[in-house]
Amino acid sequence: MINAYKPRIKARIRKNKQIINKNINSLFSWIKGAKLVELKQCNTEEDPVRPELNNNFRTGYGRKIYGVEYHGEIYAVMCFAYTNKIPKNVNELEKLSTDAFLQSALRDQKGGKIAIAYTVWSKKKGGGKLIVKEVFKKIKKSNHLNRLVTLSPLTEMATNFHEKNGAKLIQINEDTQNFEYKVV
Repeated sequence: MINAYKPRIKARIRKNKQIINKNINSLFSWIKGAKLVELKQCNTEEDPVRPELNNNFRTGYGRKIYGVEYHGEIYAVMCFAYTNKIPKNVNELEKLSTDAFLQSALRDQKGGKIAIAYTVWSKKKGGGKLIVKEVFKKIKKSNHLNRLVTLSPLTEMATNFHEKNGAKLIQINEDTQNFEYKVV
C-alpha cells in the first residue's frame, strides 16, 4: 500500500520543486534587464538613510544620483559625491564635494578622485546589491576615480549590507562610519 503512494509523492515533490524554482527565477528576472542610469531627481521620502537631504543637495556641486532602471521603473537608488578626501559627516561631504568640483573646473572637469556613496535604497529584492555592483563597474571604467567609499549610518543594517557586499570598514566617526570597496 505504501509503495503505491511513493510514485505520487515523488511526482508531487518534483512538481513543487519546479514551481518554487519558477517563482524564484521570476522574482529576480528583472535584474538581467536592468541598467544603471543617472537621475535628475529622486523621491527623497523613499530614502530610509537620509530623507532630510533634498534633490538640490543630491545634485549639487560634485554630487549625482544613480538608479537601476527596468522597463521605465526605478528599482534602486544610490547617491554619490565626488571628493578628494573622506568625509566624516554630511556637512563635510558637502564642503569636500563642492571643493573638489571647483578644483576640477580649473583642471579637467573630472571631479574628485573618491566616489562617496552616502545613501542607497532598493524598492525590490536584489536591487541594493545590483546597484552597488553596477556603480562599482562604472567606477572601474572611469579614469579619474580610484576609490569607492561610503558615508554610512552607525547601524547594524548598514554594517551587514556593506560587509556582505565585500566592503571593509576603514573608520568609525561620531555618527557615521566609512566602508571602502576595493577598486582593482
